[in-house]
Amino acid sequence: MKALIVDDSSFIREYLRNLLSPMGVTCAEAVDGSHALAVLEAQADFDLMLLDLNMPVMNGLECVKALRRLKLQPEMKVMMVTTEADNHFISKALDNGADEFLMKPFTSESLREKMMLLGFAA
Repeated sequence: MKALIVDDSSFIREYLRNLLSPMGVTCAEAVDGSHALAVLEAQADFDLMLLDLNMPVMNGLECVKALRRLKLQPEMKVMMVTTEADNHFISKALDNGADEFLMKPFTSESLREKMMLLGFAA
């Protein structure tokens, strides 16, 4: 399994990578939504994107909209990983192609549960 971690925080990217690697997940990283789209255009084999909502250059909502509009890796699941608890943002992201939400701060168990909801054995 291969995941793309998209977050402007290097700490969060490293934290997610350290949680996913022992699960057998190979990880790539991007620092914002624009960088993520470039990575997805170059590599077409991701199963999961873990996408922060609040980032500079291109935020997570803009990224998921572009991802689905451009039909980049249409089978890939998108999990928003964010501190944003506002139902308006959650609904908007889900309406635009996100598949699940993981609220920061999170634990390895909550990440594992969300992955199972998306159909990934953890």
